[in-house]
Amino acid sequence: MKTFQLEGSKREGTGKKAAKAYRKESLVPCVLYGGEEVIHFTVSKEATRKLIYTPEIYIVNLSVDGKKYDAILKDSQYHPVTDELLHADFLQIFEDKPVTIEIPIVLEGLAEGVKAGGKLSLEMRKLKVKGLYKNFPEKLTVNVETLGLGKTVQVGKLAFDNLEILNAKDGVVAAVKLTRAARGLASKG
Repeated sequence: MKTFQLEGSKREGTGKKAAKAYRKESLVPCVLYGGEEVIHFTVSKEATRKLIYTPEIYIVNLSVDGKKYDAILKDSQYHPVTDELLHADFLQIFEDKPVTIEIPIVLEGLAEGVKAGGKLSLEMRKLKVKGLYKNFPEKLTVNVETLGLGKTVQVGKLAFDNLEILNAKDGVVAAVKLTRAARGLASKG
């Protein structure tokens, strides 16, 4: 899994008024939890850009006033109009403590249903999994070669080494949908 370096500094005040003042200085108020203590800190907006606006997941090597922490980005809040980052939550991670995270899904192979005229559709972009962070892959690969026309891949049929999938078992990950052309061929035959 990729790592991301992030420098922050502890913040004195918390609450709406303090957060507004930090945002005016192009700083993002953040929280790190999951460790012995909750740490309130700020980072520059520019520093978070490559971490926030990407589909990839990172382990964040966080440095707050010289103290180092390993963390993952757990949640982020945005301005409803400008999409500007307003707040970020980080979860401190440890080698022996399982964490829950969403990992992107990548489809692999050419589905049989696509060869027959159907259209492959990715219904779920990410899967929520639980495990030790050292076992997390950068992406979860789902093979769709045997998927026929009108068929789906459900969460319950997937399994990944050392990871527990937390999504609903009947959730559809990918489907091969019938197109008008495929329906026309089926009705003539």
